[in-house]
Amino acid sequence: MEGHHKEEKTSDVQSPADPGHPVKCSPVIIDNIPLNGPTVNVLASENFIHQSMSIIVENAIKKATDVREKVCEWRSPEQLKELLDLELRDGGESESEILQRFKDAIRYSVKTSECLKFNELRSEHRDTTLGKWLPEYTYEVAPVFTLAEEAVLKKMMELIGWKDGGDGIFNAGGSMSNMYAVNLARYRCCPDIKENGLSAAPRLVMFTSQECHYSISKAAALLGIGTKNVYAIPSDERGKMIPSALEEQILSAKSEGAVPFMVNATAGTTVLGAFDPIDVIADICEKHNLWLHVDACWGGAALVSSKHKHLLKGIHRADSVAWNPHKMLMACLQCSAFMVRDKTSLLQRCHSARASYLFQQDKFYDVSYDTGDKSVQCSRKPDAFKIWLMWKALGSKELEQRVDRALCIHLNFISLQPEYANICFWYIPPSLQTLPDGPELWEKLHKVAPVIKERMMKKGSMMVGYQPHGEKANFFRMIIISPQVSRQDMDFVLDEINNLGKDL
Repeated sequence: MEGHHKEEKTSDVQSPADPGHPVKCSPVIIDNIPLNGPTVNVLASENFIHQSMSIIVENAIKKATDVREKVCEWRSPEQLKELLDLELRDGGESESEILQRFKDAIRYSVKTSECLKFNELRSEHRDTTLGKWLPEYTYEVAPVFTLAEEAVLKKMMELIGWKDGGDGIFNAGGSMSNMYAVNLARYRCCPDIKENGLSAAPRLVMFTSQECHYSISKAAALLGIGTKNVYAIPSDERGKMIPSALEEQILSAKSEGAVPFMVNATAGTTVLGAFDPIDVIADICEKHNLWLHVDACWGGAALVSSKHKHLLKGIHRADSVAWNPHKMLMACLQCSAFMVRDKTSLLQRCHSARASYLFQQDKFYDVSYDTGDKSVQCSRKPDAFKIWLMWKALGSKELEQRVDRALCIHLNFISLQPEYANICFWYIPPSLQTLPDGPELWEKLHKVAPVIKERMMKKGSMMVGYQPHGEKANFFRMIIISPQVSRQDMDFVLDEINNLGKDL
């Protein structure tokens, strides 16, 4: 890898194999990114969690069940925006500031355990409060979380490159985001389907690479499009969709009398971590008037890095984007955003049911903040608040450093440099190293990874996944995300795999 190695004085770090005994090593810095030792202060994190729990117990449990307390402290959206300071900045905030954000979020949220709350078909027993937060569907029941979601979506859209903004919603996972994309693309193509059903549509077909996430086919099955109408486009040796093959398939589908309506490009494939050439695919979509969705659930985090955002070149041309902050950015599971470039309320028109008991149009505040009718769900967990609070604490610069560090570590793990944080490799035991390349070698190698996986799980030393891929034998697939991971951890992984498999 290109970069400058900077050696400094030795320091004590813990051995992954024996955490109780520090070992001497020389810190390694590449491109100003320290690779030795964790970057997170565990003791400080524990202290922060204890303080947070105290705030929850005092404010979200005790006060929320006290009839002397208000059910809510109402503020209009404009007033609440000023009180909360929702903007996400480059620099992070202090621990005391974040704890105050936490207190304010509870203070200005509706107390769902309050016995004087008779607003809808739900309430909460105090014993469940620690496990969940207030659901979203209208501003009046989730004012803080509605505005936090708006602020996070705005920031994410800026990173995508949508200068004029767009629309979006957090939902229950990346698979759901991809389903939203398919449904929205179909609605734009054939809006009568919403009322008249599939009988109102011709044979619709969509296109995606053979390396795409399985949720694309699931969405086609669930929405009645049919998995046979999902055309799998061949990928090159690095796992990227081949644009010329895409255009060939589009023309072929049209010649069959089918109606192409959507292309799904993947930014960070699940197995190889490959990024489809979005810019070229966008040219093809514009030529044939197709909806372009980018599944950036895994690779979207590269957008926060000035060094790695080139991986998603052209994403600003997408009609919709799925991005999961609970992956590389390490927000708590689950935290999944679906965003559209459209600003004509297409998302709401596609999914709206106009439930009169929730979405009254004569409310005393701006009803555009009632986001629930954009969703196929009713109640939603306020997942956006998790990434909002985390972003406030760390700032954009720290998030960028985390992405840069993860990718720097994985690029220094093996000689073949993958695009992203997916590391795929075979372990060849000594007994197989003298075998010539051929069917016998690969047949035997196919059995190695499952045995090593079983041994590491029963020993409890670590967890590394394995899988086959096409005609390739089982190989190990590692994902580097955590800022706690160091070069010593990577060395330990290789040593442990060797120790577990050298007798095979």
